[in-house]
Amino acid sequence: MKVPQLKKKLEIKSCHNIEWEDNYSWIHQKNILEVLKDKSKLDSEVKKYLEEENAYTDYHLKDTKNIQKKLFDEIKGRIKLDDESLPYKDHTYEYWTKTTAKGNYSIKLRKKIGSKNIEEIWNGDKEKEKLKTEYFGVGDLEVSNNDKYLGYSLDIKGSEYYTIYIRDIETNKIISKEITETSGGITFSLDDKYIFYSKLDENHRARKIYRHKIGDFDTEDELIFEENSEAFTVGIGISSDEKYYFINTSDHNTSEQYYFKSDEINPSPKLIIKRERGVLYSVNSWGNKFYNHTNKNAEDFKIDICNNLEKQDWTTFIPAKDEVLIGGLTFLKNWIIRGETSGALDKLFVKNISTNLEEELIFSDEKVYVPGVTLTQKDRDTDEVYLGYSSPKTPSRVYKYNLSNKSKELVKEQEIPSGHNKDDYIVERVEFESHDGRMVPLTITRHKETKIDGSANLLLYGYGSYGNSMYPSFSSTRLSLINRDIIWATAHIRGGMEKGMRWWKEGKLINKKNTFEDYIYAAKYLIKKNYTSKGKIIGMGGSAGGLLMGAVINQSPELFLGIIMAVPFVDSLTTNLDHSLPLTVGEFDEFGNAKENKEHFDYIFSYAPYNNIKKMDYPHILITTSLSDNRVLFDEPAKFTAKLRDYKTDDNLLLLKTEMNAGHGGKSGRDGAIEEIAIDYAFALKISNKI
Repeated sequence: MKVPQLKKKLEIKSCHNIEWEDNYSWIHQKNILEVLKDKSKLDSEVKKYLEEENAYTDYHLKDTKNIQKKLFDEIKGRIKLDDESLPYKDHTYEYWTKTTAKGNYSIKLRKKIGSKNIEEIWNGDKEKEKLKTEYFGVGDLEVSNNDKYLGYSLDIKGSEYYTIYIRDIETNKIISKEITETSGGITFSLDDKYIFYSKLDENHRARKIYRHKIGDFDTEDELIFEENSEAFTVGIGISSDEKYYFINTSDHNTSEQYYFKSDEINPSPKLIIKRERGVLYSVNSWGNKFYNHTNKNAEDFKIDICNNLEKQDWTTFIPAKDEVLIGGLTFLKNWIIRGETSGALDKLFVKNISTNLEEELIFSDEKVYVPGVTLTQKDRDTDEVYLGYSSPKTPSRVYKYNLSNKSKELVKEQEIPSGHNKDDYIVERVEFESHDGRMVPLTITRHKETKIDGSANLLLYGYGSYGNSMYPSFSSTRLSLINRDIIWATAHIRGGMEKGMRWWKEGKLINKKNTFEDYIYAAKYLIKKNYTSKGKIIGMGGSAGGLLMGAVINQSPELFLGIIMAVPFVDSLTTNLDHSLPLTVGEFDEFGNAKENKEHFDYIFSYAPYNNIKKMDYPHILITTSLSDNRVLFDEPAKFTAKLRDYKTDDNLLLLKTEMNAGHGGKSGRDGAIEEIAIDYAFALKISNKI
């Protein structure tokens, strides 16, 4: 199969007098946001190139078709297809969702409390069929407080432009105008006369909050809040006690919040605390008090409390702890539950409001697991909650837990229909020393029969951006590799918040290279300890994790057998220089502002994967992207692939697969998601000589 050919050559000049010849800029389209809305506006030459790359990839993966099918069946066989969620008790109804063996999308059900009559109020497969669309993304699904209306938002292209609909549940008829180009979230007013939502601007940024009157088809919706900064995006929600609506506006690094009473006839949002760069805060209301979760004078957050937002007198409720991330609060009438994270492990604590005593909730004897808490009902005058946990080897288990008498009842356990024995697997949590002496956590999962003698292949997963932490939870899909003697390791590298805010700060802006060094040192540690050997590691990361993959293979390609990059952020300098793109301006405090700061330009230029491709050998590489992705535009991986083809000096595989009807999260639907995983895993098995 012939390598796809390129035809154009342009010269690019930067704003900081650094210039280079770029043979691949023709792939980028100036009207990229229009392409996200309408694929027919895709340049014909670009489309042809993407189709050639897809054909080239299909040709080189044709020998994996059987293993792809086997992997698909395996992964799907570990999912209980006919399944139902635990019920949530509202005022009048119990609500829950279910999935079916034939369907790809969820069904929302309800029944009146005390009744046996079950109503189906939403069926994703039927809705998709009515629209005759290939992609079907559900943004939000909300029932009004009076249980009469269903609000839902849909994205049928994958570009995250959501249209909101309001439907009468009894008649199944649309009762309001369609609201287009929203961020997808729906918040009903308590009197069910209105919904609140955020509108996207021309750069796909949510900067306005509107109120829409239910039943209105013609009138322009009321603007109740507008954010002036292009870097900030907005959202709206209701307080835990339902006394206030809170409007949150923030970038990744700074936040600001406004409030108005839930019964205000004409909402007039009032500022809580003026924004201060680097300060994040989130206020909630409960029991005639206000709680503020903030990093003001508390790097890893604390929680303050006060009685009045008009005359604020904040005092400490939960103090800060060094390198212990203090989480938010869940309120019941007599209890407050909160979380903490330290050393890439989560903990839950419960405080008795009447006695002020607090204790840790421990309900697993495993050392590495992820706990969670959800409410059983809307009425918070209860001692019961759902407590759940999973670990890399243990499927999810959920208990109904009584906070008063500490009794627990197992009410749901993730079933693996094809069978699963957690004792067949070994989970280890270790720490290794990175390039600067910092100790980095690493979670390793392997089959008990896999030998630790350097002979095993190993998949090393990483992300390391935006403060997003990688949690050691259960994944039934990974077993398809682990059962084939491939060890799975997750590196909790800097750029996340596994060890607090400092962990994030040490992996962003002009510290970004710590993220890459941590990952490389993770690979070297795993080789040193004989989990694997040099040239037997498969790197894997998506989005900003794709930036990580691109940077490390430019720096240390010899460590890796292969790399799997999903929707990778690999042309990061070009994207940072383009302030019209949806995410760029809001990420200045994450990656820098190369257009206005030469230090930032030089630093990003020094690691940006696209700009640092060299004439050398690279490992096998599989790159996947989506035409409708507005977060990482398809031209980034397309340009990266094209340039890499010209520069690399090896005969290893370089494959680019573009989904023409998908977004940042890939294909929609259960089967679509499994198909994409099967391709990734088949590639890993192919290059490991395991097919």
